Amino acid sequence: MLVIEHLHKAFHTAQGPLPVLRGVDLALARGASLALMGESGSGKSTLLHLVAGLDRADSGRILIDGEPLAAHGESTLARWRREGIGLVFQQYNLISSLDVASNLAFQARLAKRLDRQWVAYLAEQLGLTSLLGRYPEQLSGGQQQRVAIGRALASRPALLLADEPTGSLDEASSDEVLALLLQLVSDAGSSLLMVTHSPRLAACLQQRCVLHQGRVQGA
Repeated sequence: MLVIEHLHKAFHTAQGPLPVLRGVDLALARGASLALMGESGSGKSTLLHLVAGLDRADSGRILIDGEPLAAHGESTLARWRREGIGLVFQQYNLISSLDVASNLAFQARLAKRLDRQWVAYLAEQLGLTSLLGRYPEQLSGGQQQRVAIGRALASRPALLLADEPTGSLDEASSDEVLALLLQLVSDAGSSLLMVTHSPRLAACLQQRCVLHQGRVQGA
């Protein structure tokens, strides 16, 4: 469902253009999971931002179900961000003024795709049912990350983009949260593109590749 062809991206600095992506090629089938590894500064997060439509590439193509993302205007890209993808970050990015129940439903409401039974199932699977009335500041880091995962999957997005989703957690919590993430991605029928520094976590996904010097290498 996702194909990336010869993608280039550079950022402008006082010293001139700084190339980050130098011809990235990548493919992810519907329902599949792929771990993207690489050293800090290799362009992993930049690639996720391009796929999310948060930035535009200098050249190359991102195809979603065969349609080039760059061919769409800002309103269509906004709809893709709202309805087509889910985003999970290392820092959770929960809305502090909303309780757990409202945070879980937030993305699905924006996408006009709120299914209360599905959200209740997510809450149960993520161990959040007894915490629905709490606010983010009243939760542990692991609990906040579970809420972030549930929120991202509540709209059943075609593609889940996860940027170091367990990077703030200890090893045992990371393993538990990743297992839940993979199970719920499968239940939602979503594809998963996950950035991680951990070969151990990457090994849990179906495909693995490494971003090195702006290009993708097999792992």
